[in-house]
Amino acid sequence: MYPYLEQFQGYVALEKGLAENSVAAYVHDIRVFIEFMQARQCDSPERVTRDDVLDFLEAARAAGLATSSVARRLLALKVFFRYLQHERIIARNVVEVMDGPRLWKMLPEFLSVAEVSAMLAAFKGRDKLSRRNTAILELFYATGLRVSELAGLRVDGLRLDEGIVRVIGKGNKERIVPVGRPAQKTLRAYLDEVRPLLDHDGRAVQLFLSVTGRALTRARVWAVVKEAALRAGVAKNVYPHMLRHSFASHLLAGGADLRVIQEMLGHADIATTQIYTHIDQGRLLAVHKRFHPRA
Repeated sequence: MYPYLEQFQGYVALEKGLAENSVAAYVHDIRVFIEFMQARQCDSPERVTRDDVLDFLEAARAAGLATSSVARRLLALKVFFRYLQHERIIARNVVEVMDGPRLWKMLPEFLSVAEVSAMLAAFKGRDKLSRRNTAILELFYATGLRVSELAGLRVDGLRLDEGIVRVIGKGNKERIVPVGRPAQKTLRAYLDEVRPLLDHDGRAVQLFLSVTGRALTRARVWAVVKEAALRAGVAKNVYPHMLRHSFASHLLAGGADLRVIQEMLGHADIATTQIYTHIDQGRLLAVHKRFHPRA
């Protein structure tokens, strides 16, 4: 399968225009899968079965990989096998329609609406850092930004009069994401009343600032999310990307179109966004129970 991997690398880099880091991650994950299949005496993509893929993902989970990393490996395989089918190297794509309880257990966790609400209310103080932290959390959940995107966001990227944020994401690609009214209100108060107290010389361009007036680092934003989860009593191992998962999952549960979610998340490939169709099993079961005559 290695010759196909070399061709695929050129395809995602040139034709799909993925960022260098994304290409490297895809290639790494697929290379690990090829090694896994070689240990099973399989070197042809035509011979790969659904159980092979599930065994591979479960082995990764057993080795201690985070659910987000396991999901990334599934995504890499989806894109790789879709490429192989497009090039007519394989006739049947066993990865495309994967689903079921074994898979659900390995997909990224997300927060319930109640857990998110508790985190948004976690910083109850009226001091400047509590209000800044609340603004960070509101923007995370309202837009589904990556932690690097939020930490690097400039003041001029936030356009509250239009209800949007302009984000420079992976591969230096720009996208526009709507900002809901509750987040707009919190962010406007932060901009008008709090940020001037942090921007000591009035020259900072980043939206979120530390107490010393410097731009917040990714590590500090991570710590804000962790502290909010602790204060809110959320038992899960919460990290910033979980708010992104929750943003997408709650949109899907509310009936949002997958292509719209893809656009807001800044996914280059719809396969990335399709991860959330697997997560939202509760909604599918509820719809089936309500409407199917033999449910």
